[in-house]
Amino acid sequence: MYKKFFGLTRNPFEISPDPYFLFPTERHKDALASICYGLGRRKGFVIMTGEVGTGKTLLIRCLVELLKRQQVSFAHVLNPVLSGLEFLQYIVADMGLKSPDGSKSSLLATLNDHLIARYRKGLCTILIVDEAQYLRPEILEEIRLLTNLETSQQKLLQILLVGQPELDDRLDSPALRQLKQRIGLRCRLQAFDEQETTQYIAQRLRLAGMAEGAESVFPAGTVRIVYQYSHGIPRLINTLCENALVAAFAQQTKSVSVDMVRAVSAEFRLDQEQAKAPSRGNGNGIDVQTAAKVLLELLQRYGEHSAKPVALP
Repeated sequence: MYKKFFGLTRNPFEISPDPYFLFPTERHKDALASICYGLGRRKGFVIMTGEVGTGKTLLIRCLVELLKRQQVSFAHVLNPVLSGLEFLQYIVADMGLKSPDGSKSSLLATLNDHLIARYRKGLCTILIVDEAQYLRPEILEEIRLLTNLETSQQKLLQILLVGQPELDDRLDSPALRQLKQRIGLRCRLQAFDEQETTQYIAQRLRLAGMAEGAESVFPAGTVRIVYQYSHGIPRLINTLCENALVAAFAQQTKSVSVDMVRAVSAEFRLDQEQAKAPSRGNGNGIDVQTAAKVLLELLQRYGEHSAKPVALP
């Protein structure tokens, strides 16, 4: 509706997690580097958490694209609300495997044979579970038992659990202490700060076809209000900016005003308190070289650099 008016070729603020619009902040780069480091070094268990809308799904989609390109065997569980048997059936099917009769023992044997065959070739096999804060206790126990598939040197299956901060709370419960002790790496996504919010909005407009003038569409004062209402959460930034552009188009003005953002915020009943300054880094001590390799791979994937891709063995 407003694309032609603003000189855009596509909607810049869709809330769907499109890897084309990846905006890799230092925290996102640290998180992805942590994940790749943990999986590549056979740490066994990696946990990534973050508030709703901070970009977890987008980051995982980028990781999945990387795994597909490098032909890494993996299963990506999107719906964690499954029974124990359904969970194993999904993993085996998503890896392209077939068990003789679909029983639990058959599924585990099929999976184990696959893991051993890949291990002998020096290859990595990965399980990614999204929305892991909703996992039932029986599924968490199945996941713990899957970590028993190992050699004397390393785990055969690398597991990445992705979820909201409630996942950390669940893993801290005494009933899951065995699972918690097996975690090799943790990372957490934080919201943008105000400067990152400004850069994020400008990059989205540029990638959507706006050659110049992003600063005039969203002036500094307007961005400041967007940050105030969104708390730097990408999904909320998208919601505010998308609806503010519609409002500007309706008024036939090419500059989004503070009042437009306030009106959209009121419509969506967003909190008006100032966001707390997000913390930096994830405390995992990931080396800079690893992070740089992962970033270059991402940038190459989306055409911004030409570099030799990083490999997950």
